[in-house]
Amino acid sequence: MAFTYFFRDLQTLEMICDHAIPTLRLKQKIKIWDAGCAMGPEPYTLAMLLRDRIGHMYFRNVKIQATDIDGSDLFDKIIYEAEYPREQVQRIPKEIFEKYFVKVENQDRYCLIDEIKAAVSFQKHDLLTLSSIGQDFGLILCKNVLLHFNEQERIAVIRMFHDSLIDGGYLAMEQTQKLPVELKDLFEPVVSNAQLYKKV
Repeated sequence: MAFTYFFRDLQTLEMICDHAIPTLRLKQKIKIWDAGCAMGPEPYTLAMLLRDRIGHMYFRNVKIQATDIDGSDLFDKIIYEAEYPREQVQRIPKEIFEKYFVKVENQDRYCLIDEIKAAVSFQKHDLLTLSSIGQDFGLILCKNVLLHFNEQERIAVIRMFHDSLIDGGYLAMEQTQKLPVELKDLFEPVVSNAQLYKKV
């Protein structure tokens, strides 16, 4: 299970919006895989940022497939309902929070609006099976997961990601997780200040 929270590592997510999305929005659909999503803050953060950047009409073409090994079997329900206690949403910028969340009646919990929820789906998945959940992804995020694998496992998983991306698709990883040198011919860095790569 990956650990994350809303708007964690915002710099990388902003780099995705600045550099990857302008290219990907030329496609009919933007298909994204968030690998190691925990209970949903990361894919939902990306969904909110994309909705702000590309507007309502094109956002309908965004599909984020979120996965996690999920030993608890709770993530599907949590991501589907998209309800979070107050302490988990306090980091969210006020203008974003007020636009995309509504208070759950008689509870100290907040729920994402249907437009954002509809963009994200969840399935249980173990990356170390090296079996992709699909093909033709424009963007794959994998943050705070690869560091739990050994070097050979990381290389194998990233190769699987490469095979799952469209030509020119993007891979975003944790700031501290460098691309293994064995894979330098598969990806090119997009920026110098974030682990964002483009498939070559």
